[in-house]
Amino acid sequence: MFARWTILIFIIFLFTAIPVSNFAQADFNKGLDAYYYEDFETALTEWLIDANQGNVLAQYRVGYMYANGEGVPENKEEALKWYRLVADQGYGEAQHHLAGMYGAGRGISQDYVEARR
Repeated sequence: MFARWTILIFIIFLFTAIPVSNFAQADFNKGLDAYYYEDFETALTEWLIDANQGNVLAQYRVGYMYANGEGVPENKEEALKWYRLVADQGYGEAQHHLAGMYGAGRGISQDYVEARR
């Protein structure tokens, strides 16, 4: 009897977990489509969902939007926050943008040592 319940619970879990992972990826792709059609509001909405769930690409895109004022007022401090989060996870593009911000003093005090790091 216990084995039947265990198997049933496992099967229910399996079929409910698969759509959740596909849904999270679909949000990122929906944001990407919206971004390319310059629907920045939709892109940001979709990417913030994924970014807050730990999606590195979505986190980078949110930072990029804040850095360039796409769909939001330009906010270098907010861009810096997102870029740092992603750069600390090893994402090269974010590291590049973060170094540029420190090197040029955009949104933060100019700091060549931090830019090199």
